[in-house]
Amino acid sequence: MSDVASPSKYFLSDKVEHFTESVIREMTRQAMLHNAVNLAQGFPDFPAPVEIKQAAADAVAADVNQYAITWGAKSLRNAIAQQMQEWQGIAVDPETQITVCCGSTEAMISTLMAVCNKGDEVVIFEPFYENYGPDAILSGAKPVFVKLRPPAGSEREWTFDAGELRAAFHHQTKAIILNTPNNPTGKVFTQPELELIRDLCVEFNVLTITDEIYEHILYDGTRHISIASLEGMNGRTVTINGLSKSYSVTGWRVGWAVGPALITSAIRKVHDFLTVGAPAPLQEAGAVALGLPATYYRSLADGYRARRDRLMPALNEAGFRCFRPRGAYYVMTDISAFGFADDVAFTQYLVKEIGVAAVPGSSFYNDPRDGAKQARFAFCKRDVTLDEAGRRLKKLRER
Repeated sequence: MSDVASPSKYFLSDKVEHFTESVIREMTRQAMLHNAVNLAQGFPDFPAPVEIKQAAADAVAADVNQYAITWGAKSLRNAIAQQMQEWQGIAVDPETQITVCCGSTEAMISTLMAVCNKGDEVVIFEPFYENYGPDAILSGAKPVFVKLRPPAGSEREWTFDAGELRAAFHHQTKAIILNTPNNPTGKVFTQPELELIRDLCVEFNVLTITDEIYEHILYDGTRHISIASLEGMNGRTVTINGLSKSYSVTGWRVGWAVGPALITSAIRKVHDFLTVGAPAPLQEAGAVALGLPATYYRSLADGYRARRDRLMPALNEAGFRCFRPRGAYYVMTDISAFGFADDVAFTQYLVKEIGVAAVPGSSFYNDPRDGAKQARFAFCKRDVTLDEAGRRLKKLRER
């Protein structure tokens, strides 16, 4: 009998060999360690709306402290259905088509585990939010990546090649993950782009899983279109969303998946045995949040536009080339001017010596080399935070 002190690799799943821990959350730890301004992880450093904090406190005081219905409190499901009807014109049955999860992160993995089999493929645009690749692998599927290319010359938008997207679809393709507005690029997919994706999904009988967590954070007259609202897509789309970004409550972990009844039934099974249910009092507060007036969302977008326009000049002045976002609250940048070997070395220097935390671009790509000259900054921060980051970034010019 072998007496080995350290655990053997034999006991580990092969799946975990294909991805690392979250780089984004590691950069938050680095920011804390070095007392840096955290522009890495996308959480606000300002308060959530008073109305929804009070609603959460009221729910706790009213003893809404036990399990909610596994797939979501009725009040929240009704509010989700109402908002999807009002904002996107999508009719949803709250009894059979909505699953409330522990954040949109769980909604994504529950959906992929509910629909994917071994040997399936999932198409993912890159750069991508770092969970998508590992989620596909954990569900037994193979991620297939299609590149978004940054604006060049007079271009203003991140683009993809239609031929490359078509080549990613074939008989083993089960789903495509769409994130619009997009993290990390800020791209908002246009109607012609969505129609192209729709046509491919119909042709190859593929499911769209669309992450729309930033749907209310839009700039410069850009309009969010939910792909489920397009003809032919309501029956082949799972729409994922949550409270985190629109209501500045990233720690509440309340999200949801909305889809056809048969797929929802499968998602509910997976969700039930993953987490049982999302926090009951926070679901009641979520129902209040989704009932906020349209003026709230206009103010939300205006506030983030002002923050974007506050940070980008500081980044430009420091020597970054910025790719202007149309939605979400991140700026992707080109770091070529600084002469570092790669993005990891640069962001380590940035957090330790300059005192600003950003996310290395390679964490958003399948091949790290593709992001080796990029870094992402989050601007969901108070003006004083952004100004302090700008002050510190000026030291880059002194190198």
